[in-house]
Amino acid sequence: MAEFMTGLCRSDYCGDLRNSDIGREVTVCGWVQRCRDLGQLVFIDLRDRTGIIQLAFDDNTDRSVFEKAASARAEFVLAAVGKVRERSSKNKDIPTGDIEVEVTELRILAESETPPFEIVDDSKTAELTRLKYRYLDLRRPQLQKNLLLRHKVAKVTRDYFDENGFIELETPMLIKSTPEGARDFLVPSRIHKGSFYALPQSPQMYKQLCMVAGFDRYMQIARCFRDEDLRADRQPEFTQIDLEMSFVDMEDILQIGEGYIKRVFKEVLDIDIPTPFPRYTYNEVMERFGSDKPDTRFGMEIFDLTEEVSGCGFGVFSGAVQGGGSVRGINAKGAVKTYTRKEIDKLTEFVRGIGAKGLAWIRMNEDGIASSFAKFMTEDEMQAILKKAGAETGDVVFIIADTDNNSVLTTLGAVRNEAAKKLDIIGTGFNFLWVVKFPFFEFDKESGEWIAMHHPFTSPTDDCIDKLDGNKGEVYAKAYDMVLNGIELSSGSIRITNPQLQNKMFEMLGLSDEEAYSKFGFLMDAFKYGAPPHGGMGIGLDRLVMQMMGASTLRDVVAFPKVQNASEPMTNAPGDVDPAQLEDLGIRTVPQEKND
Repeated sequence: MAEFMTGLCRSDYCGDLRNSDIGREVTVCGWVQRCRDLGQLVFIDLRDRTGIIQLAFDDNTDRSVFEKAASARAEFVLAAVGKVRERSSKNKDIPTGDIEVEVTELRILAESETPPFEIVDDSKTAELTRLKYRYLDLRRPQLQKNLLLRHKVAKVTRDYFDENGFIELETPMLIKSTPEGARDFLVPSRIHKGSFYALPQSPQMYKQLCMVAGFDRYMQIARCFRDEDLRADRQPEFTQIDLEMSFVDMEDILQIGEGYIKRVFKEVLDIDIPTPFPRYTYNEVMERFGSDKPDTRFGMEIFDLTEEVSGCGFGVFSGAVQGGGSVRGINAKGAVKTYTRKEIDKLTEFVRGIGAKGLAWIRMNEDGIASSFAKFMTEDEMQAILKKAGAETGDVVFIIADTDNNSVLTTLGAVRNEAAKKLDIIGTGFNFLWVVKFPFFEFDKESGEWIAMHHPFTSPTDDCIDKLDGNKGEVYAKAYDMVLNGIELSSGSIRITNPQLQNKMFEMLGLSDEEAYSKFGFLMDAFKYGAPPHGGMGIGLDRLVMQMMGASTLRDVVAFPKVQNASEPMTNAPGDVDPAQLEDLGIRTVPQEKND
């Protein structure tokens, strides 16, 4: 029978007690991690969010208290009063392992059924089951540690930006749907039937309006929503450290971002992050790493073989060059034992799975080279490839050729990451960098049109203003991304505030005056009334904490996450609603046919 806690007040957290507390009477509360009934002795490991303390019951314990302790089971909620004493059998694996509480009063505050899985960090229970009982999963020490660190990161964030003159302002959750690159989550309006709000993909428009309003340094720990496919570092709802600054240039914003990272890593993890971060242009990281968010904790950089194979007898290579593309490769040093023919076949399937046509390779065996294309090449041509690759005995060279140069680079970037994982050569630590000078436009093969790589309010670089009527592929943006260990942590830009330039950019994106005004009219109107030069960025709080904790998925740093199909197993969201609610909204659903 559960008891009330009347008259008891917790004096200490379980994990905070130490040798210095010996002899002191304490009151501790928590959940039973483990019970050990040895007949004349009962030991209970009591757990709260700070750790575990051992409760001891023996011949000197009041009989009713002893019997109550013997009846306790895993996940019962207890309150215990007693004196801290030295343990006779110490446990060096926990901070409280030298001490225990000799209990004089015990109350069972809540009983528990046998949980569907043991509350331990190395649980072997399937994640889907644990997420169904997320309130139990969150009792695991590692998840609690993650979320407590997230809390500390949020506190340091507010302190840092407050000290640097930023004002925290909240922006609306129910907004007008505007194109920002991903699908909106739409919210129907009961009052305005047939009309919809959207949940914000970011506070982009509103934070720019804050600049027009004169709040020259804005920040917000903002909730954002994007209806897009999930992956390890993506959730449909996420948290962004959002900021905007007036009367600044890119240098000011990058310095603020670096200062924040330096501060949060030092205060939360006691790690000194060196600044300034290395900077690379977009073109440079694509050419060297095949990614605009490169992981620089390992080498294996891309090299260009286009010149060496332009006239060779291997049609895959020469055809790619003649078609205006390129031939490039990477050298996996010492990989010949790992990348057997069987493993290379697996990697080839991986390459085809991401849209490439195939993978050429050279294995530098002890007894000579083996290659998928050597029979089409002359000895001099093969030697030229090996020289460019810097290949030695024991290495494996991977090569991609295509008439689409961007496809060559992105495919090799994916191969580079895949091979690094397989070879276990990814270093430790935190490698930050900036990627700057992004293209303003990117060509969308599906639509056959040029689209904005960032949002349409990103300013082109000053030297590109005169090129706007020329080749769109040569227009660059005042945009910048912060990258950490191959993860895009932040994205930002200097904004357009000149109405004439903004109209020009809309025109280049194929938006008529009417379309532009329909989608962005409120912001365009605001810029007519004295918009200061401004820019900003958004830092992914979830991704930051994920990297700081070394977690493999965002689900480990979010209290109640969604799974791959964007559902929540615990509440079964999303779910059906009452037909009367739909009628109030003027909505009728269409039954979906089920596939047999």
